[in-house]
Amino acid sequence: MIAQRIERAGLMVRPGEDFEICDPTNDPRYREYWGTYHRRMERRGVTPDLARTIMRTNTKAIAAVMVYRGEADSMICGTFGQYLWHLNYVRQMLAGLPDGNGGGLDAIGAVSPMILDQGVVFIGNTQVNHDPTAEQIAETAIGAARHIRRFGVAPKIALLSHSVFGNLESESARKVRRAVEILDERGADFKYEGEMHADHALDPALRERVFPNSRLQGAANCLIFANVDAASGSLNILKLLANGLEVGPILMGMGNKVHIVDPSVTARGLLNIAALAGTPVHHYA
Repeated sequence: MIAQRIERAGLMVRPGEDFEICDPTNDPRYREYWGTYHRRMERRGVTPDLARTIMRTNTKAIAAVMVYRGEADSMICGTFGQYLWHLNYVRQMLAGLPDGNGGGLDAIGAVSPMILDQGVVFIGNTQVNHDPTAEQIAETAIGAARHIRRFGVAPKIALLSHSVFGNLESESARKVRRAVEILDERGADFKYEGEMHADHALDPALRERVFPNSRLQGAANCLIFANVDAASGSLNILKLLANGLEVGPILMGMGNKVHIVDPSVTARGLLNIAALAGTPVHHYA
């Protein structure tokens, strides 16, 4: 299905030449695959019979096994079904693997580059954590900064809230405020500021009037929202009303080994995320 969509985008791809096909109903590696899956999952209630069935029927689980075994560099899924459903299978096989920096892989959040007529803006916290903690918001900002640099852009990140620099007190405002403090404590090596409204993030003159000592100069190029509802809603508004083209969402924390798209993804969107997945990263994000 993905290959067909990419071909419709104008890129000719040929089975057996440009890509390899794994046919779950008849693949010589089937025994090795279900054995690998069973060993990984046997203490999570997966019996040998269930492992055999999953390796015949569940393509995302098969792809995750291929990445786990080093037979694929990355996997893309999500053209149908619910995001967290796909993420569950990905985490089962790949979470905890060495990340190359002394830690383990884990999905920390998602960021979506949105291509607009005015330029590119990155929307953070579009998936994974519905109501993230302050620590998770800070991790999302750090991961987003790494990915923004992959595009050759210096990150300027705004952490958004319905509060503007302390003018309101609520749980979400305090959470975003704490996320900024965590970034301060960690000595984050990118420009960031918060908490603020989206218009203050994108309009430097407005921000200057209400908070002239902001550490953020110019318009932010990344907006980190306090929850998935706000991030996803803003993303979809930009798609429909501003003709935005989404690249992603980019799953952060999994070392570029997996990305989960939205079922509404276009052929061009799949091509873009495939290109990103095939680009080596020097530091896992």
